Amino acid sequence: MQVTLTRQLVRDSERRAHLDARYDRIFRGVLKFCALLVLAALLGAALSTLWGGREVLFGQGLHFLTSDAWNPVKDDYGALSPIFGTLVTSLIAIVLAVPVSFGVAMFLTEIAPTWMRGPVSSAIELLAGIPSIIYGMWGLFVFVPFMSGIEPALSATLGRIPLIGKLFQGPPLGLGLLTAGIVLAVMILPFITSVMREVFQTVPTRLKESAYALSSTRWEVLWDIVLPYTRSAVIGGIILGLGRALGETMAVTFVLGNSYNITSSLLMPGTSISSSIANEFNEAVGVHRSALIALGFLLFVVTFIVLLIARLMLHQLARREGK
Repeated sequence: MQVTLTRQLVRDSERRAHLDARYDRIFRGVLKFCALLVLAALLGAALSTLWGGREVLFGQGLHFLTSDAWNPVKDDYGALSPIFGTLVTSLIAIVLAVPVSFGVAMFLTEIAPTWMRGPVSSAIELLAGIPSIIYGMWGLFVFVPFMSGIEPALSATLGRIPLIGKLFQGPPLGLGLLTAGIVLAVMILPFITSVMREVFQTVPTRLKESAYALSSTRWEVLWDIVLPYTRSAVIGGIILGLGRALGETMAVTFVLGNSYNITSSLLMPGTSISSSIANEFNEAVGVHRSALIALGFLLFVVTFIVLLIARLMLHQLARREGK
């Protein structure tokens, strides 16, 4: 009787193990399918834009990448100006948003009283949920008149400084690369701040208390303890904001000015890849449409290169931390 019961228990255990192994294989297969589906969607989007822009990419070749001309009448197209505008506005946004995001996240996690942390955090999350077109309308009707009022002062002060003076010389239009960069900074600030705040809260309290016990100041604790502990995650949040800035369309389209000219002044109008596509795609036919689709493919390439550089930076930081 005992032998029969033992055999039954062994069979039940083997059957459960067999079922667990089968369910594990199914679960692993589902996860792999989801991962491959994402890669397939990304690859399909890139290949479709490459195929749609083949007439310009393969027909004009290097001229399309190095020329700033954009003349639909003569079918003469160049991607240099949209690429330049995309990179410059994204760089301005990151330079402005990262210090503010860092300060807000540090204030909420280390300095702010408890009663203030909840409302401010909720306000930041609400900013992240506002549609980009609302930011664009705010930029056009509120921020552009404000910028047109202070741009003469920028030209009279910063415009006279050697080396950087050319960046702030130009007519007070309000529309331009600087305005678009500031609007983008306001857009990506909630995303970067939310990520930084969450990762700063993961720092063990004992590490900070030990530093305070050794007579460290608040700034020394933040700079020498909190930031090194969360460096990789902080850079990841910055990458998230940069990816949002590179691909933003409507907010930039409202305030950039949509001019296919490359100038040294940040006060002058410009264009970006996404705004060029949004402005002209409905009316584009033939080679013109191919050029706009080719710009979409270049946006894939530019974003991939920027994110690849960021990943390499993270890898180097991880290696240094390992040493």
